[in-house]
Amino acid sequence: MSTIHWTETGILRSAHWHSESATPPPSRVVGADDRVKADTAHRLACEGTALLWQGDFHNARQLLQAMGRRIDRKPSRQGGSPAESFHLHRRARAHRARVLGRLLVLLEDDYSLNLRRAPDVRQACTEAYGPPSGPMAVSLTELLGVIGAHQWRTKGVEVPALDARIHPHYGVFSPVRGEYVDLVAHAPLPAGRRTAFDLGTGTGVLAIVLARRGIDHVVASDISPRALACARENIRRLRLTGRVDVVGPGLFPDGNAHLVVCNPPWIPARPTSAVEQGVYDPGSSMLRAFLYGLTAHLEPGGEGWLILSDLAEHLGLRTRSELLADIKAAGLHVLDKIDTRPQHPRARDTADFLHAARAAEVTSLWRLTGAATRPLGPWSR
Repeated sequence: MSTIHWTETGILRSAHWHSESATPPPSRVVGADDRVKADTAHRLACEGTALLWQGDFHNARQLLQAMGRRIDRKPSRQGGSPAESFHLHRRARAHRARVLGRLLVLLEDDYSLNLRRAPDVRQACTEAYGPPSGPMAVSLTELLGVIGAHQWRTKGVEVPALDARIHPHYGVFSPVRGEYVDLVAHAPLPAGRRTAFDLGTGTGVLAIVLARRGIDHVVASDISPRALACARENIRRLRLTGRVDVVGPGLFPDGNAHLVVCNPPWIPARPTSAVEQGVYDPGSSMLRAFLYGLTAHLEPGGEGWLILSDLAEHLGLRTRSELLADIKAAGLHVLDKIDTRPQHPRARDTADFLHAARAAEVTSLWRLTGAATRPLGPWSR
């Protein structure tokens, strides 16, 4: 386990270092409190020095915002293509995260935060990190994410297609974008509806939708232990433990199903944190693993449902022809494609760097089969 060291009142101290984004421990750490100026904190953080906060908690949050404003004075560069602009924007965001991530706080051996006006974060940290094992230093930005995740987990997210709330855990993608849930809730089910797989289940929301639609037995899988625990909890809350099994870690469960559903991350790029794994799929690895493994897990006459946004196409990160080529190479045929437009607020946010791509975005449910069935429409559009 990594460790950080700093000097406090002439005494050398140390603590375990934790970073969800796998950021290495800072090599130089200095104490900081309410007297430090934002310009000084920004300069030190840009130089690679971490500041361990020892003042008022609310002042630390204000300092973080002030540092962010100084970083944002330099806008992201525009590239010569949408893909280049996207990568430059991601690079700028990574720089911002690194600099802001150098403002640290110390969690005591019970996860308490010994700062003036600090909230009680013990339950939130236990949910995110597991049982405490000694003092631990984390970035303030990460801790704020942990606090926010605890609030989401407590109150849940309303899912209209279920007329119920889903409770996401820390590091598990929240079903705040309802269009992909609605697609699964309304697409015509295949003739055999006894069994279904939900690959990459996350919160378990799609497995729950399928069970509510009358599938006799749903098996939900994921590679993330956090997602598996989250899905099991949501399934228990909605009293579906007899209808939905959660297995993993892994992609495909054992055996075959009449319906195999997969909503892979939509953007082929490297995630920088655990929660980004629900958005970014390096090299489209999960998408391709689903496509190339599908026929081996379908019952005769069964279907695979691929739920995928074309945002990556608008960003120049993947082409429609590449997707169709993978579908064909996997021995699959397209039975139908059901489209919907995104309804989330970012699609209308003109200040969003990706606004042009988001405004043109279409989310589709591709109905795939391994049978030699002739496609029904011009899927290259």
